[in-house]
Amino acid sequence: MAPLPLDEELKSKVSSSKRQWGASWWQQYCILFCRGIKERKHDYFSWLRITQVLSTAIILGLLWWQSDSKTIRGRQDQAGLLFFIAVFWGFFPVFTAIFTFPQERAMLGKERAADMYRLSAYFLARTTSDLPLDLILPVLFLLVVYFMAGLRLSASHFFLSMLTVFLCIVAAQGLGLAIGATLMDLKRATTLASVTVMTFMLAGGYFVKKVPVFISWIRYMSFNYHTYKLLLKVQYQDIMPTVNGIKTDSGLKEVGALVAMIFGYRFLAYLSLRKMQLHC
Repeated sequence: MAPLPLDEELKSKVSSSKRQWGASWWQQYCILFCRGIKERKHDYFSWLRITQVLSTAIILGLLWWQSDSKTIRGRQDQAGLLFFIAVFWGFFPVFTAIFTFPQERAMLGKERAADMYRLSAYFLARTTSDLPLDLILPVLFLLVVYFMAGLRLSASHFFLSMLTVFLCIVAAQGLGLAIGATLMDLKRATTLASVTVMTFMLAGGYFVKKVPVFISWIRYMSFNYHTYKLLLKVQYQDIMPTVNGIKTDSGLKEVGALVAMIFGYRFLAYLSLRKMQLHC
């Protein structure tokens, strides 16, 4: 029971503040990625969510049944459908992603306090494990709406429309993650997201064509605006030069804007989580 003297080298090892990780960064990412898919696959493929998406798709297909793109009125009707698709798949992911970090805050704090994994591995696994699940329901949605509404029957146009919707989903999901990680309060996050999404929808280019200069910058921050323009360009690029005042060019600007939103919103969410961890 006699105490043993400790030399300085052993003291420095015991009192070292350097974290010791039990697995490499890649192993942490893979484990957290698999855990994320197992946790959320039941929510994504619940009968309630599948019924919500498919019933909305069927209603849209019946309302826009075999619409005609050769007339001005038919193109205006199709523009309304494309705008609703941009709004629906911008609204849906935001309010799904808002609950991500506030609900996992206690678990994240406990596991991070025990040095189970790096914050970067957790964040990247958490944000990428949703991507395979996010793609399945939009594909089912477009398979119903696209052919019932009589949009351009071409494989390239269908897959370009699918890619546009997927970019919108990932960008909207990033906004929800950033709001949830910044506020960490469900009531405040839901309120802020409602106001933001409503503003983006109104500035999306369908309700107001000519926006005053002092507030026109909002539409360039709106993923609804860029998604709506891309969907119009996919459908009418080879048919006519302008649709509803929007030029049907290549659409590279809109793609660049959506990609910038995808990474920008997620970077903001990561910084908010990092700040929360340092504060704790």
